[in-house]
Amino acid sequence: MMEKILLRSKFRGSLLGALVGDCCGAPFEGQLMDSGTKIVLRNNLNKLEGPFFKAPFKKYTDDTAMTKCVANTLLDPNGYSQKLLAKNFVLEYFKDPRRGYGAAVGDVFDKLRKTKIANPVGPAAEQFGGNGSYGNGAAMRIAPVALYCANRDKSELIKLVQESSLITHSNTLAIHGAVLQALAIRQSLLCDPKEKFDGLSFLQQLKTDIVELEKSNDPDLDAHHNAYEIQLSRLQNLLEGKIEPSDENVLNMLGHSVEALHSVPTALFCFLKNT
Repeated sequence: MMEKILLRSKFRGSLLGALVGDCCGAPFEGQLMDSGTKIVLRNNLNKLEGPFFKAPFKKYTDDTAMTKCVANTLLDPNGYSQKLLAKNFVLEYFKDPRRGYGAAVGDVFDKLRKTKIANPVGPAAEQFGGNGSYGNGAAMRIAPVALYCANRDKSELIKLVQESSLITHSNTLAIHGAVLQALAIRQSLLCDPKEKFDGLSFLQQLKTDIVELEKSNDPDLDAHHNAYEIQLSRLQNLLEGKIEPSDENVLNMLGHSVEALHSVPTALFCFLKNT
């Protein structure tokens, strides 16, 4: 019984944590973080810890809207399908399009609606000269897939991540970023809170998994076939202190853009550095 209670708590924490991060981070998205902005951000976050803290409601963005779609589709009584997820994405977008959706994903949903979702992955695959989007959007909404696959084989997790990602992001770098994020969430779920957390061991397991995934791609077809292995090696050097983990070094080495390759590893570093 205790294990079920703990697992339920972790499920809630994963989803609510993503929601809080979305709502609190959205006002600062795209801003240059000078010293003054950092102080404002830190003060706002510190206030959240107070039991009597009150503030205006924060709006959630497209990331939370699509996360809800993923969760609801996985729990659909008629069963999950890629086409159903695409349909739910489209319905959510046209119901409430002012959530910060990018122009590219808006074009995808527009084409999906016009074609009645004849091919759920077709419009995304056509974007950017056929290279597809390499942004972090698929990773941002992936938490429900990780939770759904908590007690399932990793191969099933990866398959579901790929299916859900391809609707909007067909580029390998975007998909692998979503897989890395999902694996990290799944691995966190399996951690025993009674044991001391070992960040380096946690990272090494992720690195092993992502190397195996990247090796499954044909390096002759993908110029970035080991891109995440390189990023996780840099992350490890920062975490171990071989390179000073200053803000400047972290941003220069891992990145802080909307590209999955230059944001998912950075988010992972922040988690491991502060856990």
